[in-house]
Amino acid sequence: MSTHPDNTVNEIWAVTTGETGMANQARGLAEAVAQRNGWPVVQKTIGMRFPWCALPMHRVPNPLGKLTSDSDPLAPPWPRLLITCGRRSAAVSIAIRRASGGHCFTVHVQDPQIPPRYFDLVVPPRHDGLTGPNVLPTRGAIHHVTHTKLDQAAEQFRTEFASLPRPWIGVLLGGSSRSMTLTPDKSRRIGEQLAQAARSSGGSLLITPSRRTGEANTQALAEAISEVPQQLWRGEGPNPYLGILALADYLAVSGDSASMVSEAASTGKPLYVIDFGHYPKRLGRFHQALRDEGVTRTFDGSLERWEYQPVDDTGKVADVILQQIDTTAAN
Repeated sequence: MSTHPDNTVNEIWAVTTGETGMANQARGLAEAVAQRNGWPVVQKTIGMRFPWCALPMHRVPNPLGKLTSDSDPLAPPWPRLLITCGRRSAAVSIAIRRASGGHCFTVHVQDPQIPPRYFDLVVPPRHDGLTGPNVLPTRGAIHHVTHTKLDQAAEQFRTEFASLPRPWIGVLLGGSSRSMTLTPDKSRRIGEQLAQAARSSGGSLLITPSRRTGEANTQALAEAISEVPQQLWRGEGPNPYLGILALADYLAVSGDSASMVSEAASTGKPLYVIDFGHYPKRLGRFHQALRDEGVTRTFDGSLERWEYQPVDDTGKVADVILQQIDTTAAN
């Protein structure tokens, strides 16, 4: 690892306020770059004190002095590449870019809700509608799923799934959000459709719920699928999430999470979306675009096979970052 006279070091910092989805996106992009150039990845979690956290992030004075006491330290030498995700991490990106004299290349994942000019590159999902000369929209969410991780998960879970008849129908279930509500009645109906798919195909269900699913919804689902071959993860032992992505013949993912759908779309497998509520505008545009492009279909209990080019936004963005860093260094 080399330190530059400009007070930066060949490291990649992935900085967020700690939410799982944001941390996964920042780390996933950082790891994709590191896979290409070998720089170490340092993941950091910060918090912004009130009332500064309520301001637009480009209006926060001295952001590095407004962090909560439990924040990870942010001090020089600065990284050559800083990746942030989420509105409240944008202020530290602006501050570090300035403190490094512009030698730290800053990338913000998602819409920062401030002008993109405060960063070297902004990577929002295309359904946000953000444009600009340094804006690189993606088809789906940036994520941390890679071929290597899937291969490792396949080895870990292949024996565990082996007694279940194929095809294996992998199910990734989310839950309620600010705009959508998953209820036991809806979960039961989802379970009935999944059971129909297992019966008609002669296969079995591999299901992992998320923390947002909730025990009542998980139990309703379990009752609805009890008479077909299945494995439903109930929080004991390792989560088979990556194993399901790696080994399932079909994937069915609840539509509340653009991240889960994006991770599933990176596999290239037939991908069904489970709709259980009315999507807000941005998420609705995300789903409509992938359906129009032949990536996803709406789940109704039937199974078909189709092909599409796997959605690999993370790798493509990593390549662009490296090109721009090289160009900046050459200048």
